[in-house]
Amino acid sequence: MALIVQKYGGTSVGDTQRIKNVAQRIARTRDAGNQVVVILSAMSGVTDELISMAEKTAANPDKREMDVLLATGEQTTVSLMAMTLQGMGYKARSMLGYQAEILTDSSYSKARILDIGAERIKSLLSDGYIVIVAGFQGIDAHGDITTLGRGGSDTSAVAVAAAIKADQCEIYTDVEGIYTADPNICGKARKLSRIAYDEMLEMSSLGAKVLQIRSVEFAKKYGVPLHVRSSFNEEEGTMVVHEDANMEQVVVSGVTHSKNESRITLRKVPDRPGIAYSILAPVAEAGIGVDMIIQNTRLSNMTDLTFTVPKPDFKTALEIEKKVAEEIGAAEVMGDENIAKVSVIGVGMRSHSGVASKMFSTLARENINILMISTSEIRISCVIEEKYTELAVRALHTAFELDSE
Repeated sequence: MALIVQKYGGTSVGDTQRIKNVAQRIARTRDAGNQVVVILSAMSGVTDELISMAEKTAANPDKREMDVLLATGEQTTVSLMAMTLQGMGYKARSMLGYQAEILTDSSYSKARILDIGAERIKSLLSDGYIVIVAGFQGIDAHGDITTLGRGGSDTSAVAVAAAIKADQCEIYTDVEGIYTADPNICGKARKLSRIAYDEMLEMSSLGAKVLQIRSVEFAKKYGVPLHVRSSFNEEEGTMVVHEDANMEQVVVSGVTHSKNESRITLRKVPDRPGIAYSILAPVAEAGIGVDMIIQNTRLSNMTDLTFTVPKPDFKTALEIEKKVAEEIGAAEVMGDENIAKVSVIGVGMRSHSGVASKMFSTLARENINILMISTSEIRISCVIEEKYTELAVRALHTAFELDSE
């Protein structure tokens, strides 16, 4: 008997018929002799609908009350799933985040999980129940409902799997696994049978939307094997696991892209100690994440500093930097929203040279100018003009021999 956690996203439980289909899959897993815990998202579109209702009610909805509202989406799905399984003759019990003892901090709308008691889940499993837990939500030390942010149900699933020491955590989505590139723009993309946690972390942070990055962090920290697969067929998906020697033989495992990028440049900045802090600290204080940073030295003790921020934060960050420029005596502030980031990723890059030169030469052959470069041990990212994104992904995919036969 194995202990399996299964997570189903919003499209998988988008209506009552799909809920019945998922219930049959859960039942087959139970019939095979396994203990099963199921984590569910809200039905597809429900969260957006709730947000829309709130915005029509209040110009700037209180974040605590928003979490109370948004948590009702998952409450609906878990109760319907439990009813469906009960109607099929199975012992099933639904639980909300607080009932599953998912303790978080008090950062409403983007709370982080601190601990999971899980004793009630274990007790129900011992009594032969299929346990259905609402994803995306928890409770803070004050007893207030919290939500984990977009994609939070993935994090809930992996955290629960770690807490109950599950043998495997299956993440069911509307795609069949992890691909070498986005199949929507690269027709030759291949499904990977296995991928290392570190590679998946890079992919999640660089535009791949299959897994939420915090869920991968949890999985790596606690050694939870993840199986990413489709809820619409029985095909094997992609296992996300600790890396092994075979993974290192493949230089590049995938090509990712993100159009959710923008850049800001401050020109002719006085080149003195602490200037980068003066420029970037106000952005951080506004809760805006900075990704890539480049500083170019000019003559006469002047410098240019360029950095990227998520596109939704572009206007706010630009206004902040216009004020900063006046304070520090910078000559000009420029912004650009028409950029994208393409990246090549692979644990094999640690032991192979020449990846950067191949990436740069491939982009050059396609007459794609590189605006910024960033690297890690297993990743190289280039910022380019947004209009060349699809071309760049396909060219790099071919250059690194990732195309399907």
